[in-house]
Amino acid sequence: MFATIAGRYDLLNHLFSGNTDKRWRRFVAKKAAQRHPPAREPFVLDVACGTGDLSLELKRTGFQRVVGIDFCRPMLELAARKSERKLALLEGDALLLPFADASFDLLTIGFGLRNLANVGAGLSELRRVLKPGGTLYVLEFSKPVIPGFSKLFEFYFKRVLPPIGDAVNGRQGAYVYLSDSVQRFPDQKGLVGLMREAGFAEVEYKNLTGGIAALHTGVRANEVPKNLIGGQSPHLASNQKT
Repeated sequence: MFATIAGRYDLLNHLFSGNTDKRWRRFVAKKAAQRHPPAREPFVLDVACGTGDLSLELKRTGFQRVVGIDFCRPMLELAARKSERKLALLEGDALLLPFADASFDLLTIGFGLRNLANVGAGLSELRRVLKPGGTLYVLEFSKPVIPGFSKLFEFYFKRVLPPIGDAVNGRQGAYVYLSDSVQRFPDQKGLVGLMREAGFAEVEYKNLTGGIAALHTGVRANEVPKNLIGGQSPHLASNQKT
């Protein structure tokens, strides 16, 4: 499905959000830079990077060692063109990341967590590749908190967005899926609970645009694994191929 809508994906994201999605990504990158100063050259993994918008925003913010991973090749091809081949991009599954334990200083996942077949397993896998003390940033659609706005948001997502999105893409059902996936995804507090269950500490969230989206953060706080190789680039797991 994502492969068939890749060509119009960015256009419709910006159109349907009134370019608010760009502001949300800038907010994520800014918060990440406050906690992990780019001058220290942290290793960053952007999971479900899609066409690379969040990866590129991280680069613009000053992060130099950014790796984007997604399992949709047409999306990655667009990301490569947009970045002029300057982004490090891998094709891979968020539920089975091809990296050794504790490889990255910080992780981001923007509008991708709800698409995983198993959100809990995905969070556990994200925690696995995060270094102790590292931070996960989850940008995702959530539940509006402004009285009356929730009904308007629901109407827009269910009645307005799907037919227009499907008509523009020529792919029936893609934007119905978007609406359904947002409705099924846990609300702000529900996601806090899932992150804690997956082993994240200091879990908190910030509502964006009245709760249409939210940024959740969590820290991996435990002992340093024996296989952590300090100061070196992330290593591909031995049972994975590049």
